[in-house]
Amino acid sequence: MMGLPNALEVADKNGAMEFRVRLPNVGEAMKNALRCREVGEFISGALAGAMAKAVLAPLETIRTRMVVGVGSKQIVGSFVEVIEQQGWQGLWAGNTINMLRIIPTQAIEFGTFEFVKREMTAAQEKCKKEGCPMLQIGHINIDLSFPWISPVAVGGAAAGIVSTLVCHPLEVIKDRLTVNRDLYPSISLAFRKIYKDDGIGGFYAGISPTLIGMLPYSTCYYFMYETIKKSYCQAKNKKSLNRAELLIVGALSGLTASTISFPLEVARKRLMVGALQGKCPAHMAGALAEVIREDGLLGLYRGWGASCLKVMPTSGITWMFYEAWKEVLIGNKPYL
Repeated sequence: MMGLPNALEVADKNGAMEFRVRLPNVGEAMKNALRCREVGEFISGALAGAMAKAVLAPLETIRTRMVVGVGSKQIVGSFVEVIEQQGWQGLWAGNTINMLRIIPTQAIEFGTFEFVKREMTAAQEKCKKEGCPMLQIGHINIDLSFPWISPVAVGGAAAGIVSTLVCHPLEVIKDRLTVNRDLYPSISLAFRKIYKDDGIGGFYAGISPTLIGMLPYSTCYYFMYETIKKSYCQAKNKKSLNRAELLIVGALSGLTASTISFPLEVARKRLMVGALQGKCPAHMAGALAEVIREDGLLGLYRGWGASCLKVMPTSGITWMFYEAWKEVLIGNKPYL
């Protein structure tokens, strides 16, 4: 029987033709797919982000309120205010959209970071072995392999930019739900109202300052994590870190990145939700100037304490779970 697919078998029993179809082994195919490094990193990022956000959603709510200037200026006071106005469930306001946002965001972010870092490292190593062309400008020769560029830093920057471009609309909806629950009582109503009032562009409100703020944060975040992790392993003569060490290294990388980029985060939040308060700066420089005029230079770090309380555990827990899931999905470890 020429031309029959491999999954189709033909048997001759007592003169009767019998056909048998072999179905593909879906379970084995899924296992093989998960063992693929890129797929494993993508799924590990999604799972790690979701698990961290589920635990720390209340701190995200308080941080957003303080950054945009809604309610109390104190962390404890903001907690009490939310509970009095909305009950305990108010601390998880916008958490559904937060989960819908964080799963694709972290999957894209970690997947992009690992891929770009790996490809750039391979390209630099290839250039070292085979040699790269030189660009001559006058008496100056420029090595086009750019050996001084860190693949980790470039991977971090690429991760932040790609994930922001894809998932920014979900961030806009989440912030609207958090800041004004009365005007935006649900995800579907928030989506319809934003589209009705501002069109498609409304879902990308503040995209420019977001990208500007994300670039230094994401670059520093991944660079600090890889640097601290590598330095610690070398100092302790270890090949890998345990869960507690990953938690601490991740928390420190988040703290450093957040401190450096926090003024840009304040300006970004002002631009994204400024319309809700009847005043929206025209651009990022205007938002920064408005903050300084109203609250002085310290206003650029208003909510920094709440942000650190949220960023440090989130970063630590995310990296801890990410590395654990990678071991399970890629390293064939049977448990977290």
